[in-house]
Amino acid sequence: MFDLSGKTALVTGGGRGLGLEMAKALANAGAAVVINGRNRQALEAVRAQSSDTGSALRIAPGDVSTEAEQIVASVVEQTEQLDILIHAVGERDRRGTDDMDPVAFAALVHTDLNAAYGMVKAALPHLRRSSSGRLIFVTSIAAFAARAGDPAYTAAKGGLDALTRSLAVELGSDTMTVNAIAPGWFATETNAALAADPALQAFVDVRIPLKRWGRPEEIAPAAVFLASPAASFVNGITLTVDGGMTVQM
Repeated sequence: MFDLSGKTALVTGGGRGLGLEMAKALANAGAAVVINGRNRQALEAVRAQSSDTGSALRIAPGDVSTEAEQIVASVVEQTEQLDILIHAVGERDRRGTDDMDPVAFAALVHTDLNAAYGMVKAALPHLRRSSSGRLIFVTSIAAFAARAGDPAYTAAKGGLDALTRSLAVELGSDTMTVNAIAPGWFATETNAALAADPALQAFVDVRIPLKRWGRPEEIAPAAVFLASPAASFVNGITLTVDGGMTVQM
């Protein structure tokens, strides 16, 4: 039920962090996996390391906000098909409304939301041809739980959560599903300093029932599940992986 042999997956933002963990998990489940990012050199390093560990990853460098068609074309050129798209690209600008002008707000929304739609448009013909097309967005618990001083990211992720539901209704079929994963607080390399902060750990102890940050590899099973035959009747949901943070009053 969780075997992805014979399937091809593209993971945008797959060169590091949660995107890379999901990419490695899909490869370990049998899929041919292509990772995307803007830094070709960094992707090459990841590819070399993955070959050494026995779960080889291919690469398709490019900026999803401007090169969606080229990225998808590169994937299909390398693998001849595309069955799974996991869109994990996301940027953050932690400035409040007083400090963020409309141009900066629009730029972040473009990267985190508009680019996702562009990737869908580029990948859709191939996903429709698949016998089990899977479109999976990586949103955030910020899609439905806000913190002060983060308006652009919260708005963009909320939009991506809504886009998931809309596309599930519009595109969902017997052979294609659209879902999302909403990560909570994960101790990725980007968040290493925050995860090591004792003051923030005190907050985690109160707000997260499991009383810890998520380990990056703990996001991977959610991606494998939604991409696999096991989720063939799961459509339009956002699977929250946050240790219980958003359900605790």
